[in-house]
Amino acid sequence: MNVSQVSYFTLSAYFDIGPFKYVVFLVIMCVYMFIIGSNVLLIAVICVNRSLHEPMFLFLCSLFVNELYGSSSLFPFLLVQILSDVHSVSAPSCFLQIFCLYMYVNVEFYNLAVMSYDRYLAICHPLHYGTQMSFSMVVKLVLLSWCLPFVAIVGMISLNVSSALCGNVIDRVFCNNYYVASLSCSGATASNVYGLVYTFSVLLSLAALILYTYVKILQVCFSGSKQTRQKAVSTCSPHLASLINFSFGSFFAVLQSRFDMSRVPNVIRIILSLYFVTCQPLLNPLLYGLRLNKIQITCRTLFFGQK
Repeated sequence: MNVSQVSYFTLSAYFDIGPFKYVVFLVIMCVYMFIIGSNVLLIAVICVNRSLHEPMFLFLCSLFVNELYGSSSLFPFLLVQILSDVHSVSAPSCFLQIFCLYMYVNVEFYNLAVMSYDRYLAICHPLHYGTQMSFSMVVKLVLLSWCLPFVAIVGMISLNVSSALCGNVIDRVFCNNYYVASLSCSGATASNVYGLVYTFSVLLSLAALILYTYVKILQVCFSGSKQTRQKAVSTCSPHLASLINFSFGSFFAVLQSRFDMSRVPNVIRIILSLYFVTCQPLLNPLLYGLRLNKIQITCRTLFFGQK
């Protein structure tokens, strides 16, 4: 049966929780509203305040836009499915959701890698930072962070769309590329090879870049002045916390897709599958909004008229 003949996919991870579904709906709605409000607030604060038009904050703006994009790719869908009695999604909508979510994950990683490089230049090469991280360079890096994942995910989706599928049941609460690829009649060899090549050629290179920049930053911190250490801690700690949270989310995603989780309670599996697209957009505004002094001062001035 060709994918063009598969009109819908069934999401089998949902189960009946009775009237409690309305409580779950309200909780997810509140989380989504907080994500939208906090990320939009910080984007607006960075855009309207000229003192924040620096490379670090422009990269943050790109990160917050991605949080809005990623959460909006999932939360409205979840809210509809929670209240629905039939948990199915049309094939085009499913592939669109896969594209959006995988695009979000990749853009997130690219953004975090670019921000690591920015902090490396600012702390390890402060005298050359202004020339090396010019506005044109910032624009190029932001465009690169969005365009490269777009090309990579289009290639991945194309492999699945052109495959013949022998089923339409996905054991998840949202569409997942690994599970759609596993429905292929000829197996998921092409999709797996593409994923491995992309992972080892691009994603591991970005991970190596992040590791290298933080090794260099730590070297400067241990050998530099107290002021240098304070600058590194104040600007790098939110980014490091975001990286750790990203790593946990990635680990949970790989764990669920590559290993047998049938013995794990269904509720735990659902929570783990939602961890990444929930916690990353939820925590990043808090991490950067509470830890970066310039954003704190701007927010206080904006809302309370005081510095």
